[in-house]
Amino acid sequence: MDAHVAAMCDQLIKGVNVTMDAESSQIYRLEALKFFEEFKEKSQLCVPCGLHLADKAQPAVIRHFGLQILEHVIKFRWNDMHQQEKIQVKDCTMQLLSKGTYPILEEESYIKDVLSRVVVEMIKREWPQNWPNMLKEMESLSSEGEAQTELVMLILLRLAEDVITFQTLPPQRRRDIQQTLSQNMESIFSFLMTILHLNIKEYQKLKGSPQHEMKARAHCRVAVATLSTLAGYIDWVSLLYITSGNCRLLESLCLLLSEPELQLEAAECLLIAISRRGKLEERKPFMLLFDDVAINYILSAAQSADGPASSETQSLEVVERRYVFLKRLCQVLCALGSQLTYLVGSDAKVDVPANLSKFLEAVLAFSTHSSLFLRSSTLSTWASVFRHETLSQEPIVVEMAVKYLRLSITNLVKTGFPSRNDHPSCQYSRVDFDSDEDFNTFFNSFRAHQGEGVRCACRLVPLEAFQMAAMWLQYKLGNSNTTPQGEGLCSLFSTPVLEWDAVTVFMECVVSQVLKSLEEEKLPVDGSMELLQAVLSYDTKEPLIMSCVLTNVSTLFPFVKHRLQFLPQVLCKLFETVTFEPVQEMKAPRTRAVNNVRRHACSAIIKICRDYPQFILPCFDMFYNHVKKMFSGDATLTFMEKSALMESLVLISNEFKDFEKQKAFIDELLASVMADWTSDATKQVLSNPVVFLSFIGADQVVNEQCKEVDAAGLNRGRLAFCLNAMLGVVKRARWPADLEAAKAGGFFVGYSPSGVPIYRNPCAAQFLAFLPNLLALIRTQNSLFTPENRGRLSETFTRVHELMDGERNLVLGLGHPIQDSFDAPSFKTNLERMQGFFSQLYDNCFHILGNGGLSLQQEFYNIDRLAEEISASAFFSLDHVPDHRLRPVIRLFVRQMVLSCPSEYNDSLLCPLLGPLFSYILQSLNMKWQVINQRASVNGEEEEEEEEVLCQESQVTQEMLEEQLVRILTREVLDFITVSCISRKVPEPAANKEEIEDEDVMMDATQAPSTAPSTDELTELGKILMDNENIYMTLLSFTFTSLSWKDATYCHRTASIICWTLLRQVIGGNLLPEAVSWFFVSVLKGLQTHGQHEVCNASLSHLAMQIYDNLRPRYMELRAVMNQVPNINMESLDLYDLRLLEPNSQKVGEKKRKEQFRKLIAGTVGKALCQQFRKEVHIRNLPSLYKKVKPDKDVLSSNETTGLTALFGPENNAL
Repeated sequence: MDAHVAAMCDQLIKGVNVTMDAESSQIYRLEALKFFEEFKEKSQLCVPCGLHLADKAQPAVIRHFGLQILEHVIKFRWNDMHQQEKIQVKDCTMQLLSKGTYPILEEESYIKDVLSRVVVEMIKREWPQNWPNMLKEMESLSSEGEAQTELVMLILLRLAEDVITFQTLPPQRRRDIQQTLSQNMESIFSFLMTILHLNIKEYQKLKGSPQHEMKARAHCRVAVATLSTLAGYIDWVSLLYITSGNCRLLESLCLLLSEPELQLEAAECLLIAISRRGKLEERKPFMLLFDDVAINYILSAAQSADGPASSETQSLEVVERRYVFLKRLCQVLCALGSQLTYLVGSDAKVDVPANLSKFLEAVLAFSTHSSLFLRSSTLSTWASVFRHETLSQEPIVVEMAVKYLRLSITNLVKTGFPSRNDHPSCQYSRVDFDSDEDFNTFFNSFRAHQGEGVRCACRLVPLEAFQMAAMWLQYKLGNSNTTPQGEGLCSLFSTPVLEWDAVTVFMECVVSQVLKSLEEEKLPVDGSMELLQAVLSYDTKEPLIMSCVLTNVSTLFPFVKHRLQFLPQVLCKLFETVTFEPVQEMKAPRTRAVNNVRRHACSAIIKICRDYPQFILPCFDMFYNHVKKMFSGDATLTFMEKSALMESLVLISNEFKDFEKQKAFIDELLASVMADWTSDATKQVLSNPVVFLSFIGADQVVNEQCKEVDAAGLNRGRLAFCLNAMLGVVKRARWPADLEAAKAGGFFVGYSPSGVPIYRNPCAAQFLAFLPNLLALIRTQNSLFTPENRGRLSETFTRVHELMDGERNLVLGLGHPIQDSFDAPSFKTNLERMQGFFSQLYDNCFHILGNGGLSLQQEFYNIDRLAEEISASAFFSLDHVPDHRLRPVIRLFVRQMVLSCPSEYNDSLLCPLLGPLFSYILQSLNMKWQVINQRASVNGEEEEEEEEVLCQESQVTQEMLEEQLVRILTREVLDFITVSCISRKVPEPAANKEEIEDEDVMMDATQAPSTAPSTDELTELGKILMDNENIYMTLLSFTFTSLSWKDATYCHRTASIICWTLLRQVIGGNLLPEAVSWFFVSVLKGLQTHGQHEVCNASLSHLAMQIYDNLRPRYMELRAVMNQVPNINMESLDLYDLRLLEPNSQKVGEKKRKEQFRKLIAGTVGKALCQQFRKEVHIRNLPSLYKKVKPDKDVLSSNETTGLTALFGPENNAL
């Protein structure tokens, strides 16, 4: 060996030892890394040093570094090497494969991995053109021993991953390698299957012999590597290779499910194979897996799912491997079920398999497993089988539906929290979930899907399902023991609460489906009434259980219409629960659980009055008298509960179908509210911010220890009650849906110019009298955010305008803790109580305004000077309104007003309102996004002390909260512009995606996703807005500026839906050249910001092409912009312009034109942060082996007789 090489190797070895030594200082380690990088980039000794360090005599870490050097040389310096050097590297590498490794069980896995990477990097550059015998060399190498065979498997797997899965090659090289692999796939599959069967056979023969243990393990290791390689090819090869020989491959994999050392890899191969999509005929052979041999092995493995894997004597690794295997096996069954439901009953004419019962037994075994994840995985399979038109008629499926329902009763009980140890599923939850919050979120999703399965099963056996639900509910009603004596109220984790919760969900699912599935005369009315009586008779002081009882009352109520004599009992039970009060609480503040029960009762009453008002109407007098009695006699009734009861009365009054009678009733109902709201004292309070703050007590310092109800608290309650009462009335008061009934009742007024019927609302007079003070209150609330009025807040309430903790967590996407907060007060502090008041007051004001237009129609929009009044109140002082308060202005009021506004008011009302609003939003959001972009560009050079101070307060910084609020507001504005200006018409899907051939899918994977050419058009309002020069320029400025804001989701939706739809409306006019250039540049800026995201890239590129194609003929300035695109090919641009501008030039297809334009503007596409400093790998294209032969398009030169020549030929006597 050359002395220079030896000396350099010594230095490299010392450097590796320094970096790997835990005692080395950071300075020495950085110096060594710097030396390594300089050596790999500049030294001419990389190849000899790398080969020397990779020698088997060196320590494993040194060998790994030597192979890394070789990999770096091939990746980054291969194109500059001479042919002789390349051959030397290739020969030496093959020698390392053959002789340079230790036996299979002794060699380090990271050595095998890097050695396989070295070979694959050469293959990607030279095969097949310059290395045609590569596959034969690999095959001969595998005959040298188990270690070499495993390396060959790793090479083949890595090659498939790089070429097919990750596609880390240029398109032409990828195409050449993929097509060569496909051409040789028969021999590759034959080679893999031979290796697999040989090593499995040897392993099974030797595994029981102690003296041959090492040899058996070696064969097992090779079999595992072969299965992993097979998995990398099964995903994309033609289905013919997988299903050939009566699915011999799949049957072999099923047999391996009984081998503990191989079952996981076999299951993963099976899963990939059975999950394949394709044409029906190609997928038919999958049904062979329902034959006796395969299905018996699958059933055996599934039924042993809760077997010895959980034994404490086994190591954690073995248990985890076993659990992963069970997950894969469960997924295999679900994929098999998907194929079953897709093929049976289709055009493929596949019969129901004879072993369907064994398949369902296997799925059932996982549905009874302790793991929540495994149970969840089977739900979609059960639902699809129960819904299937053919399978659902099978007796075994009907039998399984009964078993599934019985099983669901226990599966719906929320058990298995990772923090607890009271159920066998807890140990699995600790593996699957990081916290109780994660478990709770997943379980809620699981329960929703389980409920869908219950409904599907109930469709098959409705009466049996109802009997099960009734028995379970009767059992809970008869079991009055809830908590052991002396332990107080139940908690969220108490067994009785969990069981009541489960039976309630089950009951809801079953009853809803029974009502849909059975004819009216077959409904179990008697049984349901007996059950309802038992529920109504049940009494408990447990708030959590009482809430479940109320849900069951609501669930069973639809049966009451068949037995109306039970209606008073139901109403009495609900009224009784509205004032629910446990004995333990007496004068203590109500807990969250108690408040929830009372609200639940109010909601149940509203729901019944909304859905069944015609049945409640005969009891109206009794209902109304009871409500009045509660209002006058029950001091514990809150303002919210009173307004809810008033809302229910209004719902019933809609059944009067008599305008005068309903109006008189509403006048009477709101008499006290209106007297209070319209008084001079209230007007003074609502019109003056200073007086308002004093009235609600926000300028007073409040002691947390003081529990007495103060006058300010009563004032807040009065205001909240007035707003809630009016909201309930204006939201619920309606005219009859039937035109004739509306005319008879005096609701009908006439027809609008567009021919739409005009009605009058019985609450209109009250609303119009309520409106002036409402607008005054809105103006006052907006003014409270000014610095002057913020300074008037007391110390207690300085943070009153900030988000509450719950809202803050929701904005930031933080999990809500599921601690036992049921026994905590609804508001912990005076600040929280005041924050809740302000939030609800602000939202309710805009709720009322938004519902005013929807409910009153012309009576609302005809209000004199309405646009000026709204501008002076809702849009007053918006500069100081925080983002979380601005959002309800748009979502609850402006959006609702626009959607319900008759078209004749677009010019007189909406344009004067929306023009200034859009202008303000553009200016405000643009400034905020500039701040966000500046923050993102800061490279984090602040001192560590400052960062620590920022993180001490909370988990996230205030900046992150503000940024997220800006994102939410931006998307809210996008949605508003979309619904108000854009009318979407989505085309129907072209074909069944599942039948696309896999090879086509694989070849097209790198192409841009379709931009979904939905035909977007402007609404009537959109056209009017775009006819107004000031408004349309504001809208266009807003949408195009926002393309470069750092929100990829927003950017994609704006570019694909809004930008071109708006711009297309005005391109026929005289746009200034500067404006056209600005629009185009804005899109290119968006590409610079978001181009690394494929979806954004596709939509922005398409938008840029639309602008260029439509405006380039009139505006030369666009060519000047294109000339400035980095690295643009001017010849390609000239050719594109020629085809665009010259009508006689040769045209190309739409798809190819899009691809050409994307290449032209590729220089503007920005890189993701993770790619910006990454060294690029350049792989040269080799002469292509596969060139597409263009078909001869000359019809006349064809020897075949065409249709026209045959028609007019002399031999045709038809004429």
